[in-house]
Amino acid sequence: MTAPDGQDELEAQFAQWRHYVQHRPELAQADAEELEDHLRGSVDELIGVGLRADEAFLVAVKRMGGLDDLSREFAREHSERLWKQLVLTSEIDSPAADTRSRRDLLAVVICAAGAAASIKVPALFGMNIEEDAPFYARNLSLFALPWLAAFLAWRRQAGPALIGIMLALFALGAVAANVYSLADDSQSAVLTGIHLPIALWFVVGLAYVADKVRSSRRRMDFIRFTGEWFVYLALISSGGGVLISFVFGTFEAIGIVPEDFILQWLLPCGGVAAVVVAGWLVEAKQNVVENIAPVLARLFTPLFTAVLLAFLIALGWTSAGIDVEREALILFDLLLVVVLGLLLYSISARDPLAPPGLFDKLQLALVVSALIVDAMVLLEITGRISEYGTTPNKAAALGENVILLVNLAWSAWLVLGFVRRRTPFSALERWQTGYLPVYAAWAWIVALVFPPLFSYL
Repeated sequence: MTAPDGQDELEAQFAQWRHYVQHRPELAQADAEELEDHLRGSVDELIGVGLRADEAFLVAVKRMGGLDDLSREFAREHSERLWKQLVLTSEIDSPAADTRSRRDLLAVVICAAGAAASIKVPALFGMNIEEDAPFYARNLSLFALPWLAAFLAWRRQAGPALIGIMLALFALGAVAANVYSLADDSQSAVLTGIHLPIALWFVVGLAYVADKVRSSRRRMDFIRFTGEWFVYLALISSGGGVLISFVFGTFEAIGIVPEDFILQWLLPCGGVAAVVVAGWLVEAKQNVVENIAPVLARLFTPLFTAVLLAFLIALGWTSAGIDVEREALILFDLLLVVVLGLLLYSISARDPLAPPGLFDKLQLALVVSALIVDAMVLLEITGRISEYGTTPNKAAALGENVILLVNLAWSAWLVLGFVRRRTPFSALERWQTGYLPVYAAWAWIVALVFPPLFSYL
């Protein structure tokens, strides 16, 4: 048996390790129990030679032989400094890791160059970014996301069947963007331009999870990847804006106006390449950015909770109705999506073994407030549709808000159960990650079905 010194802390570490192992889809319950017995025996031996309990646990995990990959992944999931030093350092300094890093760099250079080249292919057929802006707007995601998916599929060693599915979905997206003859200012064309990148992003998700589609942990990793990719892309875009300013200013000072070069080459090629590079940075620098999630969640959850509560109080005080015109619909849907994103980010960053606290109660208030707002928006939308008829914008908003209503309602119930210690945290994680295909399906419906359905608008 393990020594009594630090027993509570040691058992907490065992519980954390056990939770991680039991969520591995390739390990049965009996395998997890056998691994834990082996780990406990190693810890006992190390304590017997004089190590403290916490030191013995970390060293025992490090020594688990064929489970080194498992140990490294476990270390990435938990950002404590000692885990990084004892488990990840050897991987970072190893020749194999250095070779893999070089291969990843070469792969991302090829994929980024491919994205940059693909956006210039239409120019071979006489198209111009300024004159054919609607075409480029509809197809922009098709120039960038297939190359990001290719990089992730290569890195995950995706099988031929999965690669075939992704190619078919990207081809379907190309059809959705170009086969319908719609006016450039039609509502259906705008909705396709908004929803097609969302639909294709879930194809990137297939490349990310590879053969672990049924793993809630892997799907949650993709949610974390999405947020961190967005942060890196925003940083790259900000730096790119500074670079473009310098290019324009310095060349203009010597009598050369680089406007055509910037508009025709630097902006489009650099933009689609940045999509791929941002994905590579997330993969290569996971140990640097993994603390972004808890910081963003803890910073913005109280702020958005206060905003929604203030909005509901003001709405009740003034007795004013909600404007459900196009701009207002987009604003409310974006607000609800941000709320859902905060919830997902908080779930991805939270220690599943920690007891419920004040922050969880704040999340409950946030989700309930968003649920009330969503229900009120839905009532206004259905009232307008019944009175004035439907439009592509209202139909899309109706479906999106119904999907959000169901998710928010059950999420509120699960968070309430967790706060009251009646629902395990894993149930909330499984629900949120299991709901991702619903969002993907609706995005594909809007992109594929709405244009011919509303071809008159």
